[in-house]
Amino acid sequence: MTAQTWEQIRQWRKEQRDALITRRMAVTPHDRKLWSEQITDGITQTLAAKPATLLGFYWPFRGEYDARPVAEALHAQGLRLALPVVLRMKAPLEFRAYQPGGRLESGVWAIPIPADSEVVVPDVLLVPLVGFDRRGFRLGYGGGFYDRTLAAMPRRPITLGVGFSMGMLETIYPQEHDIPMDVVITEHKATVG
Repeated sequence: MTAQTWEQIRQWRKEQRDALITRRMAVTPHDRKLWSEQITDGITQTLAAKPATLLGFYWPFRGEYDARPVAEALHAQGLRLALPVVLRMKAPLEFRAYQPGGRLESGVWAIPIPADSEVVVPDVLLVPLVGFDRRGFRLGYGGGFYDRTLAAMPRRPITLGVGFSMGMLETIYPQEHDIPMDVVITEHKATVG
């Protein structure tokens, strides 16, 4: 594709997003388990080299890698956790402290969010990838939440884009508002963006 306008790029991204989510949802349970174990190893190894005190992660949605087990294992080792909360559309996310087993309520798209928790600023973020390119730019769900959040944070956390390698694209046609991940972790490897 030789996209020229933002409208053409938006349409192309929508088509790619829909196709990638469909492929991701069709992954067999066996492959999902195997790939998830490999991604977990990549997260663990990456965080060993980039010590953190507060990890922002996400609740899995539409066939994403489930980061809850690795987050809970890291919490057991002393790492504090946070989950993102959508306050309103076209606005940055807020991160709230999360304790495994803590009270949750239903957020936007029925994704669980911490109820009555303090607002925190993670120093490392696990960011879900629908798609991504070799330069570390990500294709998300199209709401721009993570890009807005990273642009608005007082100090930028280390960003670990997490997803299955089937989401690799030659490019996402990054725009000025797109912020690349510091590291992309798939079942094959972790690469610097």
